[in-house]
Amino acid sequence: MKEISEQNRELFEVILSLKTVEECAAFFDDLLTYNELASMSQRLKAAKLLLEGKTYEQITAETSISSATLSRVSKCVRFGNGYKSVIPKDAPLN
Repeated sequence: MKEISEQNRELFEVILSLKTVEECAAFFDDLLTYNELASMSQRLKAAKLLLEGKTYEQITAETSISSATLSRVSKCVRFGNGYKSVIPKDAPLN
């Protein structure tokens, strides 16, 4: 794992301090634009679908994610540790 900058560490600690979905929604509502939040949610959904074994075509149809972004998410799902640590392979989609 690469070193975490002090600025990013502070952000991560604030996120970890949030206790409810409502607190989290309010924080991210202030922090991100609508499109930034939608993009993050879209990437998470794409990661879940990849872990479920869906094809790129199925995922782009369901999420409208770009092929370039899906490729990035796919690389992270295959070789990274972040998505796998929080998304069980059989995670239900909400």
